[in-house]
Amino acid sequence: MADPVARIMERITLSHGQRSRLVGYFALAIGGFFDGILLHQILQWHHLLSGIGDRGADLRFQVMADGFFHLAMYVLLLVGLGLLWRQRRDTDKPEFAATAMAWALMGFGAWHLLDAVLSHWLLGLHRIKTDSPKPLFWDLLWLAVFGIGPLLPGWRFLKRPPGPLSGPAVLVVVLSSVAIGAAAASLLPAARGTPQAVLFREDISESEIMRAIAAAGASVLSTEASGTMWVVRFESPLLAYQLYRSGAIMVGGTPAAGCLTYSVPAVAPRV
Repeated sequence: MADPVARIMERITLSHGQRSRLVGYFALAIGGFFDGILLHQILQWHHLLSGIGDRGADLRFQVMADGFFHLAMYVLLLVGLGLLWRQRRDTDKPEFAATAMAWALMGFGAWHLLDAVLSHWLLGLHRIKTDSPKPLFWDLLWLAVFGIGPLLPGWRFLKRPPGPLSGPAVLVVVLSSVAIGAAAASLLPAARGTPQAVLFREDISESEIMRAIAAAGASVLSTEASGTMWVVRFESPLLAYQLYRSGAIMVGGTPAAGCLTYSVPAVAPRV
């Protein structure tokens, strides 16, 4: 018996315009990845749920929410990819690529418009720069540059498409490069002497943590009451990676959790 999902997908037939519109799914998802990587991890201006009150101070909860957010973006990206693959006829024609470019710009801009209206202002989940005395300024600036900025040329291209493009593959590569480039930047180690947050497993004792930190050539700056979150300073930032072998779950400034550094000012001094 054939897979019912496969049967449904086989019956889906879309027009040329609808097929090009599917590229908007890619751009919508990439807009989410762009925000998550740049704002949560590299700039560390907020977490997804930074504005929800007392729960916003729970780092484990915040990191988990960021993870589910990226998972949702993956699902959206895969949905668009699956539909586009099913409707791949004629997608290599210049006219398809031109309209797809318009929908890509509109999808990327639509994400930031939706995020501003829903997440920032209606639900208050977070603001672009949470610790700013003028958060509305940053909300509007981000919306203007990454929301309205792509939406306007996208709308214009729908009415008057640009010249023939080399194909949708070029478009996907360009948009994906935005997210990949931002992710690559998060791989860079922190500058020497920069405080970094380290989150250890709950079953690691304080003495074991202290030995691991000393072996990595780091000094302790502070820790919080649970004894799992530590702020340390490394003389050689590359040595931070070896803490993963000693029970660290995430280390701020390394690929797994650049967003940890956002929490450093909230950690109480060690006494």
